[in-house]
Amino acid sequence: MGGAVLKRAGELRGFRIAPEDTNHFACLLDPLADGAGFTLVVEIFAPGGATPPNTHRAAEEAFFVLKGEGRARAGTDWVPIGPGDTLMLRPGVEHVVENTGPGKLYCLTLMVPDEDFAALIRGGTPVELDAEDLEVLRGR
Repeated sequence: MGGAVLKRAGELRGFRIAPEDTNHFACLLDPLADGAGFTLVVEIFAPGGATPPNTHRAAEEAFFVLKGEGRARAGTDWVPIGPGDTLMLRPGVEHVVENTGPGKLYCLTLMVPDEDFAALIRGGTPVELDAEDLEVLRGR
């Protein structure tokens, strides 16, 4: 497909940045694998899982909740998040996303510009995407 990239759910690769992390990523599109100017992943949080507190120099990061329940902190403010909610974080804002529900939390996560996010993810440990992960990735 000239000028386009197509990937199917069964072809996606999963990664965990650090062995102790409670979230992992299904890589959809990124600069390293696809030449994109952004990173687009589905971020998958185990029950009780969370991102470490983090900020981005220049990147905006957006989370769209596909499935599950959680909460997010931007600066000092916490808000509940659930399916259909979108959260965008501006550069320099410390933030955390955590799973508060009984099952996994799935977020479509976009970072623009990439700010080496893809290298951080792909430099981590490969993770097998399980049947539930693949069902969510297929929109079921």
